[in-house]
Amino acid sequence: MPRRAFTRLLLSLALAAGGPAAAQDAERVLVMATGDVTGAYFSAGVALCRVANEGRREHGLRCSAVPSEGSVDNLRRLREGSVELAITQSDVQAAALDGAGPFAEAGPFTGLRAVAALYPEPLALVTRAEAGVAGLADLPGKRVSVGAPGSGQRPSIAALLERSGLKATAFAETLELGPAEAAIALCEGRIDAFFYMVGQPALAITEATGGCGARLAAVEGPAVDALVASEGFYFRAEIPAGTYVGQTAAVPTFGVGATLVTRDDVDAASIETLAGAILADLPALAGFDRRLAGLDAAAMRERGLSAPLHPGAEAAFDAADGG
Repeated sequence: MPRRAFTRLLLSLALAAGGPAAAQDAERVLVMATGDVTGAYFSAGVALCRVANEGRREHGLRCSAVPSEGSVDNLRRLREGSVELAITQSDVQAAALDGAGPFAEAGPFTGLRAVAALYPEPLALVTRAEAGVAGLADLPGKRVSVGAPGSGQRPSIAALLERSGLKATAFAETLELGPAEAAIALCEGRIDAFFYMVGQPALAITEATGGCGARLAAVEGPAVDALVASEGFYFRAEIPAGTYVGQTAAVPTFGVGATLVTRDDVDAASIETLAGAILADLPALAGFDRRLAGLDAAAMRERGLSAPLHPGAEAAFDAADGG
């Protein structure tokens, strides 16, 4: 499907799932910041809202998934009050709670509350077949995109490069492209590689591997081992063989987890309604987004959640457990 047609389809699904235009007459609206319209967060957000909105006539709540620049941007929006929900990486959630990294100037986000853990997000290093990049050690002298400025992968990539002893000056060119732009730039030969931390499979990687023979390089070694050992929100991962065109073997890497968060001043009844609707229909999520297949309520309550559970989410989990 052509990119423009695909984007129009995603946006129409977002509106069907309770986008701003569709939600004007709703009694209660929760706006969820997600990510780029071609990325995993937007697709996952649309799926989550769609399931929650199935019962909107009964519970009077609408969920609206809106695009954004990614995890860091999402938490900034959440903190300033322009959205009530945000999808974010587990490491970015921890940084916001502590006021670290990209949130150092703003300070600790003490009002941050967790709603649920979602799915793992392995880091993919996508390269041109002709670039000669088999791993991190081959990146010096290459043109590399590290991701959009507001994306959650930026702190993780910065930490990885620091542990690897790599500086931006080691690259022939360092770019800050979103996933869709990076895939196009790779296929046009304007960059040699791009990083993308995302639930698998991802559209941008699918287009790059299927469209111009791009390959996945391993992300492993002492730097990765040290990084995983240093922080509880990182874990070793792999991208299974056959995930993308031409990928005949599993690719080792590391990753974080996608999580859904809110603020402590968002009313408990709304969060309980949203979380309860999602937990009550987990199998339906897989039909809307395969990354959401196999979600387990017990893991969703704990995995990668640094912030305390919102009381509404806690009540929803208790009800799902029969407690």
